[in-house]
Amino acid sequence: MHQRVTLFLLVAAGLLFLSLAPVSWAEGGLEEGLDDDLDVEDELDLGLAGTDDEGEGLEEEGEDEAPPAPKTPPVPKVTYKAPEPVGEHFFAESFDRGTLDGWVLSKAKKDAADEEIAKYDGKWAVEEMKDSKLPGDKGLVLKSRAKHHAISARLLRPFTFDTKPLIVQYEVNFQSGIDCGGAYVKLLTETPELNLDQFVDRTPYTIMFGPDKCGEDYKLHFIFRHKNPKTGEYEEKHAKKPDADLRSYFTDKKTHLFSLVVNPDNSFEVLVDQTVVNSGNLLKDMTPPVNPPAEIEDPEDHKPEDWDERPKIQDPDAVKPEDWDEDAPAQIPDDNAVKPDGWLDDEPEYIGDPDAVKPDDWDEDMDGEWEAPQIPNPACESAPGCGEWKRPMIDNPNHKGKWKAPMIDNPNYQGIWKPRKIPNPAFFEDLEPFRMTAFSAVGLELWSMTSDIFFDNFFITNDRNTADRWAADGWGLKKAAEGAAEPGLAAQMLTAAEERPWLWIVYVLTVGLPLVLLFVFCCSGKKSTASPADYKKTDEPQPDVKEEEEEEEEEEEEKSPAAEKNDEDDEEEEQNEAADEQKLEDELRRSRRNRTRKD
Repeated sequence: MHQRVTLFLLVAAGLLFLSLAPVSWAEGGLEEGLDDDLDVEDELDLGLAGTDDEGEGLEEEGEDEAPPAPKTPPVPKVTYKAPEPVGEHFFAESFDRGTLDGWVLSKAKKDAADEEIAKYDGKWAVEEMKDSKLPGDKGLVLKSRAKHHAISARLLRPFTFDTKPLIVQYEVNFQSGIDCGGAYVKLLTETPELNLDQFVDRTPYTIMFGPDKCGEDYKLHFIFRHKNPKTGEYEEKHAKKPDADLRSYFTDKKTHLFSLVVNPDNSFEVLVDQTVVNSGNLLKDMTPPVNPPAEIEDPEDHKPEDWDERPKIQDPDAVKPEDWDEDAPAQIPDDNAVKPDGWLDDEPEYIGDPDAVKPDDWDEDMDGEWEAPQIPNPACESAPGCGEWKRPMIDNPNHKGKWKAPMIDNPNYQGIWKPRKIPNPAFFEDLEPFRMTAFSAVGLELWSMTSDIFFDNFFITNDRNTADRWAADGWGLKKAAEGAAEPGLAAQMLTAAEERPWLWIVYVLTVGLPLVLLFVFCCSGKKSTASPADYKKTDEPQPDVKEEEEEEEEEEEEKSPAAEKNDEDDEEEEQNEAADEQKLEDELRRSRRNRTRKD
């Protein structure tokens, strides 16, 4: 019984721990995730920060008054500190200055678009997030709905693809969710014609990377434009779709870090929150492939008119059998069927309702002759059937259908025709697609049906450690602050149930019902009487053996001193009798010896 109660208490304690665990984990992650140069301080209530003089005055005025009630300790607060780039980098922007200095708004119009929406007149602003956990942390916010937006900025110097990797990362928070729109960046190609205030969708770019969503299609783009070494033309190469589920990055309203790493060995990685969600090789995992096929089908080759692609044909020598009847019906009346007894041939199956009355407003000129509605004939309820009896139909055993000649292998079959292969005149082999065209600017050219998309902490470098340090100082701080502010499991469950009341049923079935059953099992059990068969499996004495032992002990305790003396006398008599018998045996032995000597 005690073990069951203990088990129940342990289960209850475990459920309580689960409800409080997210808060403790968030606080623990908050302390572990911060670097040494990040300050974590307790925000004290202003009412507790009085001066010493004020305290003395209070003591003089009210010495007899009760001390103030203690206040609950404040929630730990993360102090924001703007990230600073350390190490080699080509672009770093945190927007914490509160301005768009260095960024250029496009003044162009989009080609092939209605005049009303052709302009890139979407609004941008530098501000904090609506539900910011870090006061002072600002970012670039897309403010307009159903507008074209375009903004760009120059790099410190052009990025050239040589022997070091390319690392691009930035943060996105869909503060209001996202219906249809993108949050991707474009790395604009270094060309003499590059003019940032004329930045449009057709402006040449080297890489396009980032999230995009419309309807239920969640995407994370990685596209690069490859230059054909023969023709000099550019062609977009798209990475395969990630296998990971991307939905939560668009819907949870949290800040996510999107990173792209392209290495000189042609490998690439796409990361979200520093976790790889897609990876591959530029030579193997892009569509269309970087290198065209060495051979192509000859466009001048045509299939001959007498080419036979039929693997089977009807047997030309087959003849329809003489007894084959193509006109035989599929079903015929059953000749063995017999009309059931009591069948009412003269009674119709349906009759006019005798209780029906013609409506008063019935106009025979307009509505025609009135007829009572039909109802089942009451006389047919007790009979097997009414009306004319007909034999039931059965399958015709002589039915064979239309005769067709059997199929045989085509002796003239030549296979499926394909045009011949010829060398591809446009063939080339580029084994280093990593060496893309240099780029000198980063831009956002977006259309969105949702506003308040938050961008922050853009960073471009060729050193992985430098990128990780920037991510820790920026996104890592946001993650710690958001984790500290997250509610516990119980609060999350209550919030979800408010939005979806049917979840209460799930909670009761998964939590309440097992607890009730466990309580009943632990606290309302009865002792079961053991059967004699149970004692056969143990060394414990059975009840009747215990009773006999107890009776013997009681008899021994009830013996009187006189009885004990009688027992002692009996023992002496037995000893005397044994001694007499021993003497008799000795005399017999001596007599036998004497007789032997005489003889």
